[in-house]
Amino acid sequence: MDTIATSVRSGAHDIPIAGTCDPRFARVLDTFIANFAAGEEIGAAVAVTENGRTVVDLWGGFADPGCTVPWQRDTIVAMMSVSKAVAGMCTHVLIDQGKLDLDAPIANVWPEFAAAGKANLPLKYVLDHRAGLPYLAQRLPHGTAYDAQAMAAALAAQAPMIEPGTDPQYHVLTQGYLLGEIVRRAAGETLGAFFRRHFGEPLGLDYWIGLPAAKFADCAQFTMAPDVSLAKAFKTPDAPEGRFWAELAADEDLNSTQWRSSEIPSANGHGNARAIARLFGALACGGAIDGVRVMNESAVARMTTEQHYLKEILVGRHYHQASGVILNSPPWSYMGPSPRAFGHQGAGGAHGFGDPDAKIGWSYAMNKFHVDGGGPLRKRLIDATYEGL
Repeated sequence: MDTIATSVRSGAHDIPIAGTCDPRFARVLDTFIANFAAGEEIGAAVAVTENGRTVVDLWGGFADPGCTVPWQRDTIVAMMSVSKAVAGMCTHVLIDQGKLDLDAPIANVWPEFAAAGKANLPLKYVLDHRAGLPYLAQRLPHGTAYDAQAMAAALAAQAPMIEPGTDPQYHVLTQGYLLGEIVRRAAGETLGAFFRRHFGEPLGLDYWIGLPAAKFADCAQFTMAPDVSLAKAFKTPDAPEGRFWAELAADEDLNSTQWRSSEIPSANGHGNARAIARLFGALACGGAIDGVRVMNESAVARMTTEQHYLKEILVGRHYHQASGVILNSPPWSYMGPSPRAFGHQGAGGAHGFGDPDAKIGWSYAMNKFHVDGGGPLRKRLIDATYEGL
């Protein structure tokens, strides 16, 4: 592994780049540097594992939009919907433990969920976005989003908006509240606590759903342009974009104490690329890494089995949807050449995936929210990774 310590000039700033990189993946380093040179990032990190070994661990740029605080090795950031995959992993572990069942009614572990015609709605439809509960029909006050149990109670009382098991509707935030409450009922602890105990601590992952106050100092400031700010969503309260985010605080910028410390398992996981690459790298190798098993191979296979390839009717995208994760679905969720690659993209550009054919784990994290989801930029880094294999 080569140790990297360099910088690149972009505009008025000398941008620091650091980390380690196997010489076979020099194109990843070159591409990472080029993205900064072109002014496409403020701060970011990219990491790759191959057969359980870290081969790329790079970080660079700045943790703040004023470019005064360099991005450090242990800088973390909100990685948005990457956490949907993490929530899916936790759910499938509990299925393996016999505490949950994909085909059984959710009401078996959460009796209140049986209300409004949902007595027989199975867990599998929450995991593949066909539960018919993509947002709250009842408008709750701004700030309710940080109270996971209040959100779960409102969803439990709500009737599905369409027939469950038919068209997918992307459950932007609600999937997290649903899975969070299901895990809490089945495991006796929150999903964030379950993740730390079963995945985070055994694998040494700097990734959190419900960030401890002691970790706030490591956070990069998430930065959104005005045309993609949550304020824009609030100006269109009846459009899907507005309904998805309606219960957040009206001034939320994804940097607030409430956002960081609450548990929204579909959106507010905070961590770094190194952690997510290691996590997906373990699953790409059958559920174990460095002798530590976090999922059985059968559980990984069940989670990564395609459930449908349908056009999502609210956002209008096609995904190869598995059970809690997305399979390789270019252009929205590109994961290299293997159709068996699985993971999840995050709003703005973060991504994590595992490739069971190449036995790699891959992740990207950044603090600049990209209007296009960071797809072209991320694709360049992914393609550079596969050139090194």
